[in-house]
Amino acid sequence: MRDSLMKKICLRYIAAVWCLVTASGICRGADIPHIDLTLIPPGRVTDKIDLDIRAGIVNRSTDSVEYKVGIYLNGESAENLLSFDRITLPGGETRELRFTLPTAGLNGDNRMILSVTRPDGLIRTEKKFTVMPSDIRSTRLIDGAWIGLYHWSEEEGKHWNEDIRQMTCDQWREMVRSMHEIGMDAIVLQELFRNQAYVGAHDITVENYSGKAFYPSKLYPNRMDIICDDPVEAILSECDSLGMTVMIGVGMFAWFDFTPESLDWHKAVARELWDMYGHHPSFYAFYISEECAGNLYNNETTPLMQLRRHKEIADFFREFKKYTATFAPGKPVMLATNSMEVLKGANAYPAMLQNLDILCPFGFARMPQGDLTGKEAANTLQRWCDEVGAHLWFDLEAFLFNPDSSLYPRPIEEIIDDLNSLDNFEKVFCYQFPGVFNHPEASRRVGEKRTVDLYIAYRNYYHWVTSRQRDNASNTPDLYIPIKR
Repeated sequence: MRDSLMKKICLRYIAAVWCLVTASGICRGADIPHIDLTLIPPGRVTDKIDLDIRAGIVNRSTDSVEYKVGIYLNGESAENLLSFDRITLPGGETRELRFTLPTAGLNGDNRMILSVTRPDGLIRTEKKFTVMPSDIRSTRLIDGAWIGLYHWSEEEGKHWNEDIRQMTCDQWREMVRSMHEIGMDAIVLQELFRNQAYVGAHDITVENYSGKAFYPSKLYPNRMDIICDDPVEAILSECDSLGMTVMIGVGMFAWFDFTPESLDWHKAVARELWDMYGHHPSFYAFYISEECAGNLYNNETTPLMQLRRHKEIADFFREFKKYTATFAPGKPVMLATNSMEVLKGANAYPAMLQNLDILCPFGFARMPQGDLTGKEAANTLQRWCDEVGAHLWFDLEAFLFNPDSSLYPRPIEEIIDDLNSLDNFEKVFCYQFPGVFNHPEASRRVGEKRTVDLYIAYRNYYHWVTSRQRDNASNTPDLYIPIKR
């Protein structure tokens, strides 16, 4: 009996201490505010960019609450305070706070800290980032990569689609670790639904949508025929443990489709994805999978339809961003376009970029004759992004086309040339990792043997650049010669 009494006393003591340590608010369940800290760009950056810091706060209680919000760099003290705000949020409301920090002089590893105080307690979170010295904005590294859970084109994915369909959840986690090993610490999930339809050539609605999900969706239960039941959970959980970030692909409704019906579908799917996976620290952003041509109207030939597509894409991102801010304030939204005919979209980019956090264009190495050069297109898009405070990242194509349209790994020399010649991008991702790169010790090789050769060649390059960074040398890789296997 005495032992039982002592056990009860100990349990009550532990419970009391827990409530005190967590500032009492955590004992009230739903009243705990959700806070989120996002750095754009995340991870490794150069000392030639400005860091976009975003704090998101959700008041989960039914009462109006006052919050004191502090953003600190490398320690919570007065001299480390970057920004302070005192805000009052009605019950159920959200707020996003922003601060811009130049990275010059911050070389090395750093911590950004978000501290939120309310009347009955304090909660905090932090993000790590590394600043490397550079003579250009770009890191000259591939900072992240797309992952297609099954390639959308059987022709393009000819050499790996059957392999990728057989990937187990553990093998997806293994692939994430192999990306982390070479500094590809950000992942873009290309699409979480498969639906091969195109704007203007379908009669799809939110109600009759028949696309197939790559995750256990309750909205649309049709599933893709892949082995892993929930690759999204597998990838996010592994990224959590490694400090990586994941951009969640909201799509595919239909290619290039930004109509009001597509907007309603994206809202519903984004909310489901947030409810299912928003608790993961690695959930970084929403990526809209539909893509678009650089002119922002695709193949439309009449001025009336071109203007209509321009209006649709601007309306889409304004309303989508407004909607996600009601439950995930501070989370960025990204779109990938190609880099061709961008001047034909000059009048439309400002309206779209007002509500698009990150533009990540591709195709600079294959600009058509008579168009801008890849460098000219990059500089033009950079100017438009700078004018409205949007971010321009680079979707580097790490593949080439065979005569039958199937994809194969691009030579490392061409990849390195892109990394050095297109120097204004603050972040570089590549398309894509599966089927193009393979760790030599992977339990399942996705694609042909040359994928292993490219992984090894890029790993050598990655270690060369990062070793020069550690030695505080210039990271200009003019003397780098790819090391053969």
